[in-house]
Amino acid sequence: MWNDHELSKMINRDIPFAMLSDQDGSIGKMYGIYDEDSGVETRGRFIIDPDGIIQGFEVLTPPVGRNVKESIRQIQAFQLVRASEGTEATPSGWRPGKQTLKPGPDLVGNVWKVWKVSEAFEE
Repeated sequence: MWNDHELSKMINRDIPFAMLSDQDGSIGKMYGIYDEDSGVETRGRFIIDPDGIIQGFEVLTPPVGRNVKESIRQIQAFQLVRASEGTEATPSGWRPGKQTLKPGPDLVGNVWKVWKVSEAFEE
């Protein structure tokens, strides 16, 4: 129901993966987001790469929803970094088509010299 009535309308496209339910809390328990006292899971989002490694996660309390557009942006950033084999990094707020960074010792403490914060707020 969630996939058919909420998520697909928010981002205007079909979701290319199965949505699931964790009725007994077993998945939430594995990821440490199941609240035993209330018997429900907190809102957890985990980005897991093709090698099965968690690259990012967000956990929110039940009254606060997650940002689907931000989740997609982060997945795109992780995909770009993976495809570049570590030769590119994405700054805060990076979006496809925007400037990336070249990681290395010279970048440490100098990100502000090569990346403008205003890029994170452009549409």
